[in-house]
Amino acid sequence: MQRWIVAIAIGLITWLGWGGMAPTLAETYQSPAPDSAEVYFITPSDGETVTSPVTVKFGLRGMGVAPAGVDKPDTGHHHLLVDLATLPNLDESLPATDHIKHFGGGQTETTLNLPPGEHTLQLLLANYVHVPYAPPVVSDKITVTVN
Repeated sequence: MQRWIVAIAIGLITWLGWGGMAPTLAETYQSPAPDSAEVYFITPSDGETVTSPVTVKFGLRGMGVAPAGVDKPDTGHHHLLVDLATLPNLDESLPATDHIKHFGGGQTETTLNLPPGEHTLQLLLANYVHVPYAPPVVSDKITVTVN
């Protein structure tokens, strides 16, 4: 059976209140991260003043990049957290929101249109079903100021 069908079934079982009968999504799909894994920003730099649109380039060491849906060991895809005060739940598939940008195609850069002011950016790597690795492969949070 396709893994996404199983993931949907587990989600429905949990949503309907039968969660005690099935493992959580994280228990089923969370992947171990290599000790050497590191995600970071190539550009912009922390504290930099930029103009919009802002080009953001993602860096990754100790792992490879693969599109969402591709279950290959030690690979994942990027998620960019924009102006998010705290990390999302790391035991669940990451939701797509205005503050959590998904790069499921395996992209390693993007262009953001940000309004003037101060903004925070943070990278989080997730596996083929958007579940963050354990331990999390997460960058330091950086702050940029948009003119």
